[in-house]
Amino acid sequence: MNNQEIPAPTPSPALRPVRGAARCAVTALALAALAWAARAVWHVRLALTGQPASGPPHQGDGVHRPLTALEDSYHLVSSVGGVVTVVCALAFLSWLDRVRDNARALSGAQPRYAYPWLFAGWIVPVVNLWIPRGIVADAHRSVFPDRRLPAVVNWWWGLWLAGLAGGVGLVYADSTDEVIVRAYTDVLPLLAADTAIVAAAGTAALMIRTLTAAQQQRMDEAARPAA
Repeated sequence: MNNQEIPAPTPSPALRPVRGAARCAVTALALAALAWAARAVWHVRLALTGQPASGPPHQGDGVHRPLTALEDSYHLVSSVGGVVTVVCALAFLSWLDRVRDNARALSGAQPRYAYPWLFAGWIVPVVNLWIPRGIVADAHRSVFPDRRLPAVVNWWWGLWLAGLAGGVGLVYADSTDEVIVRAYTDVLPLLAADTAIVAAAGTAALMIRTLTAAQQQRMDEAARPAA
């Protein structure tokens, strides 16, 4: 008699609810879009008002002049926008973490990028130009290898990079006083970057809804008892 024990099969990773995380991320993206739209309004106000005769806020050699009421209010708008953007980033990463785990459970394949890249991919120079998009694309393609990647993923990433190129994004942000000077001297690039980031937030929300709906459908199919 063969008494050798047969090892138990390794259980598949559990699927994680994704709809709630998607709703939170979409809501956070809407708030972030409003925050960046408010910044754009203040950029226009600063440009129309013009730089005071006393010069820029930071005048060199550690000398700072008192801020005007408009500049002071822009600091407040910028601070609120920064907090909202960080909350938005956390909500987005929470959604992406769930989508990534579910993709591994549904496909049985290991993700292309290791877990630390879920966070480091946004801040490590150079590689942050493609890794975040790659994580999103890999999560979708591993579950749907026969489908084309939704175009909204590329639209979102292109607009996000365009916003970063303007120097007002979450990662490569100038100081608030530097942005004020830019609004006084050359506001059009700032407005272009603001527009790109607001559009990126909108396309990101659409991307989340699109990818969540597709993955949820596959999760529902996997949950049905075999015929």
